Amino acid sequence: MSTGIEGIPMNMGVTGITNPIPKIAPPTFGEGQEKSTVLGEIKDSAFGSIFSGLIQNVKDTDAQFTQDQYLLATGQLDNPVQLSISAYKAEIAVDLLIQMRNRALDAYNELKNMNV
Repeated sequence: MSTGIEGIPMNMGVTGITNPIPKIAPPTFGEGQEKSTVLGEIKDSAFGSIFSGLIQNVKDTDAQFTQDQYLLATGQLDNPVQLSISAYKAEIAVDLLIQMRNRALDAYNELKNMNV
């Protein structure tokens, strides 16, 4: 073992502790295939398809906004107002997604608090 300053082994920390902190394994949720099946069922439901569509809409409008920024920066955008329109569309798409998420959470909390 190599030694460092004043004869202290190199693998010892400042406090002299030699054992490293053990890594904690992430939690597992049963079989991996079972988890993906449940997620697949959620995505195939009407509820999942609504949110998948909203998320895809946010991705698409953000990609268009980024593309328009690039085109404006390189001088290839003929109408600079198009950048403002793309920015507004991206903002509206994100706001719609947030509002739908909030409404879904409110509905879930109402169902959770119902007395049966």
